[in-house]
Amino acid sequence: MEKKQHPVYQAIRAAFPHTIPVLTGYLVLGVAYGVLMQTKGYGTPWVLLICCLAYCGSMQFVAITLLTTAFDPIQAFLMSLMVNARHLFYGVSMLGKFRGMGGVKPILIYTLSDETFSIVSSVVPPEGVARKGFYLAVSLLNYSYWAVGSVIGSVAGRFITFDTTGLDFALTGLFVVLFIEQVNNPQNRVSGIIGLVCTAAALAVFGADQLVIPAMLLILAVLLIGRKKL
Repeated sequence: MEKKQHPVYQAIRAAFPHTIPVLTGYLVLGVAYGVLMQTKGYGTPWVLLICCLAYCGSMQFVAITLLTTAFDPIQAFLMSLMVNARHLFYGVSMLGKFRGMGGVKPILIYTLSDETFSIVSSVVPPEGVARKGFYLAVSLLNYSYWAVGSVIGSVAGRFITFDTTGLDFALTGLFVVLFIEQVNNPQNRVSGIIGLVCTAAALAVFGADQLVIPAMLLILAVLLIGRKKL
């Protein structure tokens, strides 16, 4: 007779295969972030602190510049709002998914990164695995990948002397991989095309520096208008 697995182990085992693309991307991206922090004079304790207080990969890269220049609180606030405004839309779309999660809900909210949102919004927990445990496992696995990669990069950064220009492109590369994975699923293909078209339109009208919020609003509007057909 097969021994029944512990629910925690079941959830991790079910979630891990879905997080493998994030594992590979976050380790590379986290190492790049850790190296950049170290080269700017911020060691491992700083890296750990920021990972704990501000788990938002793209903004963490931006924060390196904020930490190394004259501090302007208004600029920092507006920059953070612009870079992370997409999470407002993520949160609204997760209201149904996170309903009834009890005490783990704050953890799920805090760890809702782009990549975690991509998985949680599109993957259905397998039969026999609790929804709460599955989503929590996905969130914590992805968070651990980022934290571990950042620490490794911070330690390695003490010994790295080459030019680190362009390391932050790993973030863009990860987004591209996740997008390709999403559109490979026929159910997500239409939404992916809508996202591309709306983002291109926002880029053409508002420019690269201000496209995030207009693009998200346009995508949301199109999805709401066509929600019955989609």
